[in-house]
Amino acid sequence: MAIWLNKDSKVIVQGMTGATGMKHTKLMLGDGTNVVGGVNPRKAGQTVDFDGTEVPVFGTVKEAIEKTGANVSVIFVPEKFTKDAVVEAIDAEIPLAVVITEGIAVHDTAAFWAYAGKKGNKTRIIGPNCPGIITPGQSNVGIIPGDITKPGRIGLVSKSGTLTYQMMYELRDIGFSTAVGIGGDPIIGTTHIDALAAFEADPETDLIVMIGEIGGDAEERAAAFIKENVTKPVVGYVAGFTAPEGKTMGHAGAIVSGSSGTAQAKKEALEAAGVKVGKTPTETAKLARAILAG
Repeated sequence: MAIWLNKDSKVIVQGMTGATGMKHTKLMLGDGTNVVGGVNPRKAGQTVDFDGTEVPVFGTVKEAIEKTGANVSVIFVPEKFTKDAVVEAIDAEIPLAVVITEGIAVHDTAAFWAYAGKKGNKTRIIGPNCPGIITPGQSNVGIIPGDITKPGRIGLVSKSGTLTYQMMYELRDIGFSTAVGIGGDPIIGTTHIDALAAFEADPETDLIVMIGEIGGDAEERAAAFIKENVTKPVVGYVAGFTAPEGKTMGHAGAIVSGSSGTAQAKKEALEAAGVKVGKTPTETAKLARAILAG
């Protein structure tokens, strides 16, 4: 089983013909992802050869869906064009849009997030500024290395791309049902809570690992949700215990103001909801391993 992405997912790549899009399309195909097309209005009608796999380029997302039955789009479009690309995906009613691009203006993200809601939330947005989503052995959409883990029983949701990779590697012998990088911008589409609910409903996810970071109150809200709605064991890690107050650390959303948003406050909220929280990623992996062995 998996959440949101499986071997039957048909993926298109908005921005496939750019340097980053080309690189990661090749890697996604190598991981077995069913990439059925790219989107670039200036190159519509062409095909791109990826080591013998010919991938057609369409002028619009709507055309790509009509011709291929695509149900996932991954977006590798420069930040100044990303809002238009996401709006196009929403208008085409693609079920899942994964926005990899970083550096998008917050008001652009707010605009396309609100637009998705106005259109009835028919498109789930993951990101922006995220590594994407992988269901190991089935499909990989984004920039997550496909060779660092295997299919298994753990569900992972993380604000941090790098910590996503580290956790997948640390627990590679057990493996993952799905790993989702939701991004660390102040406004994102899919949240910790969305992923927690999906993993709770997935019969083959036995344990959930949740990685947060300083800034905002997403982890505190997730803790409240876990307390009321999640029956599966959850293990957590919060990045940023040593971050100085008032200084943005890495992600645009990772800034502490007063006592709000500190790693300690998030750790305490999670522990109050029954979540075991590690002080380091490695300790977090050990906690997960102990629960599954127990």
